[in-house]
Amino acid sequence: MDARNARRHEYVAEELNAFAHWYAQPEPSSGGHFLTLTLFAEFSDTGRIARDHTAVFLQSAGAADAVDDAQLIVSELVGNIVNHVVPERCLTHPGGNRRIDVTFKMWPKWLFIGVTDEDSTPPVLPMGDTFSPELMGELSEAVLPDSGRGLLILQRLSAAVWWTPEDKGGKTVWCRLDLNEGVGGKPS
Repeated sequence: MDARNARRHEYVAEELNAFAHWYAQPEPSSGGHFLTLTLFAEFSDTGRIARDHTAVFLQSAGAADAVDDAQLIVSELVGNIVNHVVPERCLTHPGGNRRIDVTFKMWPKWLFIGVTDEDSTPPVLPMGDTFSPELMGELSEAVLPDSGRGLLILQRLSAAVWWTPEDKGGKTVWCRLDLNEGVGGKPS
């Protein structure tokens, strides 16, 4: 990537940063709080920007208790896209940026996090436990799977994890977190 292209990515991210902070304000008429953030995998601060906006959105929506888990979930999903996704040919062009959409939908009892990429290949969601800690003993690192640990973390932190195909290619991986208290810290 040449220097001019790198500056363009930084400019877009700065503009997006300002827009997302403004847009993270609650939608009073809907009873929920919503945010969609568009990032690009090639920008060096994509993960940090996604985590920062997760915190800003949840704190502004009154769900500060969910910030740590939600940041880890977003970080894992965005990291998977940055490191593994190969976009559909119809959705990108050679040398183009890989688009990442991070969507938050929050109501008093639930937080839905969706991360969309341009690859229609289904994620391989882990089934069950790999090994119990008692069986692993001192060999714990040797028996860990080489991949899929991020999705296993998502399953542990979330009430539900699933994916949906997008109409024109790509997919969205969704996580649902059950919120123990209502928005603003009041019991629901």
